[in-house]
Amino acid sequence: MPIAILSVHDKTGIIEFAKGLASLDWTLLASGGTAKLLRDNGLAVTEVADYTKSPEILGGRVKTLHPAIHGGLLARPTESDHKELLDLGWDYIDLVAVNLYPFEETIAKPNVTYADAIENIDIGGVT
Repeated sequence: MPIAILSVHDKTGIIEFAKGLASLDWTLLASGGTAKLLRDNGLAVTEVADYTKSPEILGGRVKTLHPAIHGGLLARPTESDHKELLDLGWDYIDLVAVNLYPFEETIAKPNVTYADAIENIDIGGVT
């Protein structure tokens, strides 16, 4: 079964999208908030933290930055790469659905603080 990772700040349309993937027998991985929403809407989903066996850390700043995720994304479609992933308990990740924190909107606010701006920088979401 193909695997999709879903990690979205703006959750508009994600339930319908995930239901479509599930109807096509995709395995769903999702970060904490996205996983909860999908689960609450009747979808089977594995949290990224369970897949990586590593919790979200630093107040949720680090969720998907893990070799299990990057390895699954970057592995080549070769027997040796696939075997290496499987030996580690991982697999290919075939689809990524993400959107980023609203950094531009945040910094455009007249009274934005440096701390607010920093909280809206998203380096993991794009992976």
